[in-house]
Amino acid sequence: MTNVLKAPEPNNENLPQSPLLRFYRSPIGKKLISGATGLALAGFVLVHMVGNLLLFVGHDAYNAYAEHLASWGVLLYAVEGLLVGIALLHMAVGGSVFVGRLRARPQDYAQYESVGGTSYQSFSSRTMIITGAILAVFLGLHLWTFKFGPYYPTDLDGQPVRDLARLVVEVFHKLPYALGYSGVLLGLGFHLRHGVWSAVQSLGALHQGIRPIAYGLSALLAMAIALGFGALPWAIYGGLVG
Repeated sequence: MTNVLKAPEPNNENLPQSPLLRFYRSPIGKKLISGATGLALAGFVLVHMVGNLLLFVGHDAYNAYAEHLASWGVLLYAVEGLLVGIALLHMAVGGSVFVGRLRARPQDYAQYESVGGTSYQSFSSRTMIITGAILAVFLGLHLWTFKFGPYYPTDLDGQPVRDLARLVVEVFHKLPYALGYSGVLLGLGFHLRHGVWSAVQSLGALHQGIRPIAYGLSALLAMAIALGFGALPWAIYGGLVG
């Protein structure tokens, strides 16, 4: 019989890693990345909501806003690419943290209890991975429907532009889309309700004294954004905007 010496399997964890990769894999790094990217996305969602509300002013106001963004040209693509990158990084970190928790505790607790002090565990905090996944799927569908949807031409101050307002009205006149959109907004509200507060805390901006206030403000902001987005489709479906 011939003895064969087998080389040891390489251990990737012992290989040299870049400082950025070590930071990404560290618990504190994941908290900071998740917090920073989460706040950036929440800021974008807030701005996007305000832009949507321009349709209450009229088609021209909404189309002028959309045309202004389109006039950015290459800069708009750069901003969109940056937002996609931030979203992907946020999802990657969130997924990594979720998988790590499953490996550490494969079976979920039957009941959640605070070990001391005020507990900030909630339905929102326990469903972050679910609402996040719903939002990720919706984002793709939303872009397909509006950004890459039909191009309706119109004139604005004598210049040919895309009539995006017409497309929005056309879509939200369909009850299934209005209902589905509202369901996603419920998930968005839950996600932001915990996400904003948790992100600020992860970045070390909260101390014990103002934590309850920040927790309440996070809930109000999440509710305002969800209601702000939800007002438009039902106003369109009800004939108040058209």
